[in-house]
Amino acid sequence: MTDDGSNIIVVKDLVKKFGTFTANDKLTFEVRKGEIFGFLGANGAGKTTALRILCGLSRPTSGFVHVAGFDVSRHPEEIKKRIGYMSQKFSLYEDLTVEENFTFYGGIYGLSRKQIKEQTNFLLENLKFHKSKEILIRALPLGWKQKLAFSVAIMHRPKVVFLDEPTGGVDPVTRRQFWKMIYDTASSGITVFVTTHYMDEAEYCERISIMVDGRIKALDTPASLKQRFNAINIEEVFLKIARN
Repeated sequence: MTDDGSNIIVVKDLVKKFGTFTANDKLTFEVRKGEIFGFLGANGAGKTTALRILCGLSRPTSGFVHVAGFDVSRHPEEIKKRIGYMSQKFSLYEDLTVEENFTFYGGIYGLSRKQIKEQTNFLLENLKFHKSKEILIRALPLGWKQKLAFSVAIMHRPKVVFLDEPTGGVDPVTRRQFWKMIYDTASSGITVFVTTHYMDEAEYCERISIMVDGRIKALDTPASLKQRFNAINIEEVFLKIARN
């Protein structure tokens, strides 16, 4: 596997160990530019460990890992400048208003005041939330908090945005709205890398990998995986893989 420029993420034989425990065991995959890539697995499968490495927050024990053209072991700070990240736990500041959160994170991302204002207005208009920008975050429902957190994560136009269980705890309607935001983001050229344990959400991804016990057991389009495993949905695919 080589980094030929068509992939935003290239991973080959990634190993991450904690003492004698192997959290990631020779992971190999690539993610194309502008792709919606699903990273599936049960809790404890090793998804979050791999995600931290891809974000430059942790170093692999061994293996080749490039994100946005940079090696995660040698240039983690360069990677951090070129990615967005939204954690499974809510990441905005509860005691700040919507607009203040955008201003704060825009400054962290290195945007100018003009850029912060333009991006804040653009993203809030898209959400039809512009008239409510003075509301404190803590006063908002969880669904709105998640959508705003996603908007903040992409306000600096990153090469790739990492979403770690982004729809956990929200209602089905909000989940559908959130996935529309993901589609719109990918259409704009930003690669979306999403971890989830909701197997129905895998159907929305262009390709998915399925992790079990620290290893990738399957990687393909949802349609191809269902055909390969003679399954009616991705949940059935996952169950067949996990049982084996």
